[in-house]
Amino acid sequence: MAYFPYGGKSIFYEEFGQGSPVLFLHGNTASSKMFELLMPLYAEKFRCILLDFLGNGRSDRVERFSPDLWQEEARQTIALVEYLQCGKVSLVGTSGGAWAAVNAALLRPDLFHAVVADSFDGRTLNARFADNLLAERNAAKADPQARQFYQWCQGDDWETVVDRDTEALLQCAEENRPLLCRPLTEFNLPILFLGSRQDEMCREDLEQEYREMASLIPNQAAAVHLFERGGHPAVMTHAEEAAAVICGFLSQI
Repeated sequence: MAYFPYGGKSIFYEEFGQGSPVLFLHGNTASSKMFELLMPLYAEKFRCILLDFLGNGRSDRVERFSPDLWQEEARQTIALVEYLQCGKVSLVGTSGGAWAAVNAALLRPDLFHAVVADSFDGRTLNARFADNLLAERNAAKADPQARQFYQWCQGDDWETVVDRDTEALLQCAEENRPLLCRPLTEFNLPILFLGSRQDEMCREDLEQEYREMASLIPNQAAAVHLFERGGHPAVMTHAEEAAAVICGFLSQI
């Protein structure tokens, strides 16, 4: 296990495999543990780097999450890449980690090679985001399997982590905070938008949103791949197929 310093706290990271570096960014209320199960699909081709964002998993806890959470996580991502000094890194972000990945590339494109943004709402939160979030989190707390997942990812204080994350996201939605730090017209790296058409945790018009986002990326450097079926996120519910798509995308750049 390894840690790096950030803002007076310690952030956990670990590595698998060898090759070109790829940094995997987990979603809200999850941790790097979700990616450990997928490493056999990637580690033979890439140097895979996993981290736990502050307040999650094996990283230090915080009193509260910023309502601009995904921009703050982008800064943590940048700090890790600078700390490792491993050259340009590709990013694979899923759910909330997709926003963190896009923001990191917008802030410091010189550090990154390409981005895969999986299973996220895009430029704005869907209209019923706050209501859906509260319903989903309340249902999850009452579901033994969901509780087990939270505890596996976060540890014994999982409920506090989930509540703090919920508070931050509700504030973000209520205040209509910008999800991206800069316009997508300034995004100048190759990017793959990935997801599933049946993902009930994403907006209903996901394909339209992805294609509109892709049209804004300069130099036609964006691709869209949507699975017909599958849940949230695509990298997990379509593990082998998603890995083939992601590895193919990254290998061709």
